[in-house]
Amino acid sequence: MDFDLTPEQEMIRKEVRKFAQKVIAPIAGELDEKEEFSSEITIRMGEIGLFGMFVPETYGGQGMDYLSYIIAVEEVARVDGSQAATIAAGNSLGIGPIYYFGTEEQKHKYLPTLCSGKGLWGFGLTEPTAGSDAGGSRTTAVFDGTHWVINGSKIFITNAANDLTMGVTVQAVTGTRPNGRPEYTCFIVEKGTPGFRAVPMHKKMMWRASNTAELYFDDVRVPPENILGKQGDGFHQMLKTLDGGRLSIAAMGLGGAQGAYDAALSYAKQREQFGQPISKFQAVAFKLADCAVDIECGRNLLYKACWLRNHKRPFEKEAAMAKLFCSEMMGRVADHAVQIHGGYGLMKDYNVERFYRDHKLLEIGEGTSEVQRLVISRYIGC
Repeated sequence: MDFDLTPEQEMIRKEVRKFAQKVIAPIAGELDEKEEFSSEITIRMGEIGLFGMFVPETYGGQGMDYLSYIIAVEEVARVDGSQAATIAAGNSLGIGPIYYFGTEEQKHKYLPTLCSGKGLWGFGLTEPTAGSDAGGSRTTAVFDGTHWVINGSKIFITNAANDLTMGVTVQAVTGTRPNGRPEYTCFIVEKGTPGFRAVPMHKKMMWRASNTAELYFDDVRVPPENILGKQGDGFHQMLKTLDGGRLSIAAMGLGGAQGAYDAALSYAKQREQFGQPISKFQAVAFKLADCAVDIECGRNLLYKACWLRNHKRPFEKEAAMAKLFCSEMMGRVADHAVQIHGGYGLMKDYNVERFYRDHKLLEIGEGTSEVQRLVISRYIGC
């Protein structure tokens, strides 16, 4: 068994870490405080190749393996969850569906700009009454003879309402299958289409510098060529998209945990009480040891899932496991990090406060921890 990364993957880790520390870290706290999405940072992340990493160069991507992309997300999350969310959603939820399921015309039309980081794309799945029950979607699309007419709404959609947003992929009910269940189809809706509105959401506890939106569709007319893939494939496309998205969320959990641990370890070595650094006290040292073990377990679980995907082997169970473990693991590590910082850990002058807040979304987005346990239980035959 070879656990070494390739020279290219090592280089990606090094360069993305350097970028995150130099460009993102100095203003991450300020952007979080202001709830300000940064188009400038997003474009700069695109310039160093963080969008479309797994997409072939034919469509404007980098042509790298999936683990390389996951390492990049991990390194950005090590500094700031908001910018990591922009990268993760931009790739897994924005670029991914168009690349994997779109027509050649759709790929050539949208992917080059999206892979450059000069444009972003949303994935409209979650609705006010359809979260974990994605099959409960009420957004509909009816064919009137020339166009599909979309009506409904979506909520908590990342990257869907900012200056760089080009459009969204939206799942809608388009009929009833022979078994009586709804038929779902995904549509491409460009920004500026009459009847389509994207409204930014504010007052979030976490990822405050990432862009989150509510989407509204009021008699939005799109031509048949805006169907992503084929009519009726929407539910399958959604499940496949979420499988890849789980790896991204796991990477955010792993990177965030590493960032919180790094901060706690550094602080514990500097902070003195009773005449010595607090890292020398067993109560603190054991917390740090537990964090180190958790992070190592999460990294091995996530990287194995990516290895399976790279080798075109089934990875869905492992993706759910990695997402579940890494998201909850970041919560444990961030909690220890705040505790080690004591009162300072509750202040926004210290990054661990932001890590502590940011982790919670990971247990909810891309399928809650409860849903991950349901998925895993089915794979193991329960």
